[in-house]
Amino acid sequence: MTVKVGDAIPNVEIHTMGAEGPKKISTGESLGSGKVVLFAVPGAFTPGCSKVHLPGYVQDAQQLLDKGVGTIACVAVNDAFVMSAWGEAQGVGDSILMLADGNGLFTEAMGLVMDGSGFGLGSRSQRYAAVIEDGVITQLLVEPKGGVDVSACSNILKLLA
Repeated sequence: MTVKVGDAIPNVEIHTMGAEGPKKISTGESLGSGKVVLFAVPGAFTPGCSKVHLPGYVQDAQQLLDKGVGTIACVAVNDAFVMSAWGEAQGVGDSILMLADGNGLFTEAMGLVMDGSGFGLGSRSQRYAAVIEDGVITQLLVEPKGGVDVSACSNILKLLA
């Protein structure tokens, strides 16, 4: 079942890239305190994700921070090496926490799995954005079809106005 506004963010072990390599981190730890904007993409280095979705958040990260967001995080069903390389290629720096849900456990817990097997992607995440406050989902915007619209940073900025 898909999570909804008012639900706690699922607490699942995922990975991020640390100085020594992939590092285990829980979503409760990384997304559970303060105001967080989390956005999910079907896959690193894919066209819509690399040309529109992630770049919008990179470009407008400071505007989100100015609206009281403490953490901006991107999650995908990719491994930590891929998420790190994609973040470097996109110039993310320290502005966005790149989270690797390599086994898809967080995506499953969110109830937002997408079947990308028709494109050779296997099970991936649906494209969405969520605003989370102290571990509770206050906004959840799942893209109803292809493209980047409701989950775009520009739309999240309007919601936080």
